[in-house]
Amino acid sequence: MSNILALDTSTDACSVALSCNGEIKEDFRIIPRQHTQQLLPMIEAILADAGIAISALDAIAFGRGPGSFAGIRIATGVAQGLAYGADLPVLPISTLETLAVSAAKAEGADSIVAALDARMDEIYVASYRIENGLPVMELREQVAAPSTFAVDAEGYLAVGSGWRYFEAMPESVKRAVQLSTETYYPSSKSMLVLALDAWAQGKGISPELALPVYLRDQVAWKKKDQQ
Repeated sequence: MSNILALDTSTDACSVALSCNGEIKEDFRIIPRQHTQQLLPMIEAILADAGIAISALDAIAFGRGPGSFAGIRIATGVAQGLAYGADLPVLPISTLETLAVSAAKAEGADSIVAALDARMDEIYVASYRIENGLPVMELREQVAAPSTFAVDAEGYLAVGSGWRYFEAMPESVKRAVQLSTETYYPSSKSMLVLALDAWAQGKGISPELALPVYLRDQVAWKKKDQQ
């Protein structure tokens, strides 16, 4: 059994999950702007509850984005710091894939469009088909204006905060999707599904190679951060 810690701070949610000896535990909280203060104590608590030290982990997974620029930096920095200290590999995991896993498990959907609110009247979006419980990308991750976003098929379940712009989307998109009535965040528990699969495939990398995925030009993010 692989022991993997997963963490995500890419949205208003802050979550930590642990797969230890075949059991999964998660601490999930909606705490906007408190990630920096709460993430490390949440990690310490979940490890202590399981009676496992960081050095006994096999790898650390983190939400590499897309999502909040500051949030992604927090998760990346903490994952790298812990991994360096314990000489562990890391597993960067897509937040959009994580959303797709959550929705697939909860609603039994096999075609999903996951979208996160990117602010500035844009969305981060990708579409997936689900095979054996895992997402296979159809539409690549991208940042787009809701009015220009397009999908090339129908029958998708639409999940994530980006669908708040639904009315601004083209009629072709509105016909192609069914809006979920549930609110989904990129949770670390769902992230573990992807992390365990990635670990089994030997995809762990050195901490210094773990890079966040912003999708958006960093200059635009700096302007937003200064507002």
